[in-house]
Amino acid sequence: MELATAKRPAPGEKVAPRSGPMALLGYSAETMEAAMRIGLDFVAVVPNGFESLLEKDGVPVVPWDFNRRNEESHLLYEELSRRGVRWSVPLYEETVEWAGAINSRLADSPQIFTHSLLFRDKAMMKRRAQMSGIRVGVFEEVDSRTQVHRFFRRVNDALVGVGPDRENGVSPVHLKPISAAGSVGHVLIRSDEDIAAIADDAFPCMVESHLDGQEFSCEAFIHDGKVRFLNINEYVHLGHCQLTPAGPGLQSIRSQIMQEVERLAKAFDVRHGLLHPEYFLDADGELNFGEVANRVPGGHIFDLIEMAHGFDPFAGLLLCSDPETREDELEKLFPAVGESPRGHAANLMVYPRKQRVRELCIPEEVREDPYFMKHDLVEPMISKVPSREGFGNHYGQIVFFGPDPLRMREILKKYEDLDYYV
Repeated sequence: MELATAKRPAPGEKVAPRSGPMALLGYSAETMEAAMRIGLDFVAVVPNGFESLLEKDGVPVVPWDFNRRNEESHLLYEELSRRGVRWSVPLYEETVEWAGAINSRLADSPQIFTHSLLFRDKAMMKRRAQMSGIRVGVFEEVDSRTQVHRFFRRVNDALVGVGPDRENGVSPVHLKPISAAGSVGHVLIRSDEDIAAIADDAFPCMVESHLDGQEFSCEAFIHDGKVRFLNINEYVHLGHCQLTPAGPGLQSIRSQIMQEVERLAKAFDVRHGLLHPEYFLDADGELNFGEVANRVPGGHIFDLIEMAHGFDPFAGLLLCSDPETREDELEKLFPAVGESPRGHAANLMVYPRKQRVRELCIPEEVREDPYFMKHDLVEPMISKVPSREGFGNHYGQIVFFGPDPLRMREILKKYEDLDYYV
């Protein structure tokens, strides 16, 4: 199936002159390539060990340990200031508060840093959303198994058997690390035995009630406080397969979702950049807020956006993150309001089902499916399969593209059950 070419600057077409370079925090080849395509000057701030290769390619680079915070942390700002950097962009979860700290000094606005901390602390994040009138579940910060047990009992006593898991009268609760990205460290608790099995080093953490319904994410490109483009990404099976843009059910309430995203951006005072919130649509048609990130989404969602909507989302991230971007530059990149997608893109993230594997084996029915586009699955380097952390460590993805989101959903569910490693 033919894919439309993504909307990218024509040869020689560059962004308007800027007053200085941007700092890109975290190693992302796609983001650096996008910056080069649009002619945006940048400095790459990357983990130690990545700098030598970039320097060979002529990329301005600053090596930095994002996991180390001490009395010398101010040196990063000073080095970037010396290089004339005017703004920084977080690309990964671990760089969000660093960008907040740098930008707060560049803009002489301490609030920018404090707002960035809301994206790194899940409990503070939910509390800020709740105080802004956004629907969230019940949650608590906990320091011990005793507190987890008390929360679990209180939630189930309050629901008196009418929670989501009506079959056995128990409503599960979720335990999450305060600052980990995505689903890392996420534990589903359904019993006292699950609480007893919680690792000692999990505390302090957060527990929250279960939110029932259709889970989905949004990718909102925001510039000057306005949502310039909104993608709705449907989780067909969270952490395993997804569809962009979402099917007709979620698209039918697009205006409602847009209002919630705009409310969220206002609540977190996001003026520039990308918001990646997750919501639950319940049986009553109400939207419940799950959590939100302020960096590039995982799960290869940007790849799906480019296939489906026909523009370069990495360029979109950079232009929206840049306060100096002009209106005409945004209009050239993003699809016009109301413009239909070029198709529906989806991926299946594959993880071996066995503890030991010999080789990659993609079933013929998958390769021959009209919606099959490509895959980047890798041959196993070792036979032993490492334990999975969150939804990470998958061995690659299988990508599909086609016009019918309902058929796409069916094939994702079907092909998810196949073995790709034997």
